Amino acid sequence: MVELVAEKHAQYIISVEKKKDTFESVVMEHLRMNGAYWGLTTLDLLGKLQVVDQDEVISWVMECQHESGGFGGNVGHDPHILYTLSAVQVLALFDKLHVLDIAKMLWECKMKMDLFQETCGEKLIQVCCLSLLHQLDKIDVEKAVNYIVRCKNLDGGFGCTPGGESHAGQVFCCVGALAIMGSLHHVDKDLLGWWLCERQVKSGGLNGRPEKLPDVCYSWWVLSSLIMIDRVHWIDKEKLIKFILDCQDLEKGGISDRPDDAVDVFHTYFGVAGLSLLQYPGVKAVDPAYALPVDVVNKILIGW
Repeated sequence: MVELVAEKHAQYIISVEKKKDTFESVVMEHLRMNGAYWGLTTLDLLGKLQVVDQDEVISWVMECQHESGGFGGNVGHDPHILYTLSAVQVLALFDKLHVLDIAKMLWECKMKMDLFQETCGEKLIQVCCLSLLHQLDKIDVEKAVNYIVRCKNLDGGFGCTPGGESHAGQVFCCVGALAIMGSLHHVDKDLLGWWLCERQVKSGGLNGRPEKLPDVCYSWWVLSSLIMIDRVHWIDKEKLIKFILDCQDLEKGGISDRPDDAVDVFHTYFGVAGLSLLQYPGVKAVDPAYALPVDVVNKILIGW
C-alpha cells in the first residue's frame, strides 16, 4: 500500500498560500478564511504547524473581523457565521482565543439562532462556535435540539431542513451538533449506522448519498458520524485507507477527491482528517465533532 507523504502535503499547503496571483487563488479569494482553517489544521495534524508564521496568521485573521463581531472570508469581505467559525478554529490552533472580544461576537454567533430558519449546517456552525467560546449557555439548547430532531428521516439519516433528503454532510452537521449539546440519545444509532456504512463503495471510498461517486471528503463526513455513534467498525477501514492514499499526488503533494484528479486544500484536509479518524500512524487525533485536533479541543474545553 502507498504510504502517506506527509512532508509533501505540508509543502503543498505552504505553496498554495504563496501563490496569491494564480487564477485559482483569485477565484477562491472569498474563501481564504476557510482555506486557512483547512490548511493549518492539516499542518497541525501532521505535526508541521510550526512552519508557519503564527503572528502573521493571527494578524490577518483579526483584520477580517467586522464591527458586528463576525469575520469575513478575507480582508474587506462581508462577515458570515461560517467564516467566523473558521476564524475561531484558526485562533484555537494557536491557543489565541483570548484575543477575541467575546461579547462583541455573540450577536454574530446567535443572530439567527432564535429564528430557526437556517439549515442544520448553519446550526452546527453556531453551536460549535459558541461551545468553543464557552458561550453555549447563551442559547436555547432544547429548542435547537428539537429543530435538529425534526430533520431526522425514516432511513435514520438527516436532511438539510425538515423533510430534506438524507445526506452524509447533513448527517455530520446534525450528529455533531447533538453530540456537542449532549443529546445523541435522539439518534437511532443502528439505523443511522446502517445508512452510513452503506456509503462505502467497491473502491473502498465513501459517498454522500446512494448511487453517487465516492469522494475523499466523505472520509470525514461519514467517518466522524460513525465514530460519534460508535458504529465505525461497520465499515472496511483498510479499504478506505487505501482509497484515501491513492488520491495523493505523490510528487507535488496534496490530496484530490478521487484518484488522478486535481488536488486542493479542501480534500487534502479531509483526507488527512479521515486518516486521523482511522488512527493512521503519524497523524494526530482529531475530534469528530469539533473538527480540530483533540489536544486543542481538550485544552479549550477542559483545560488539559
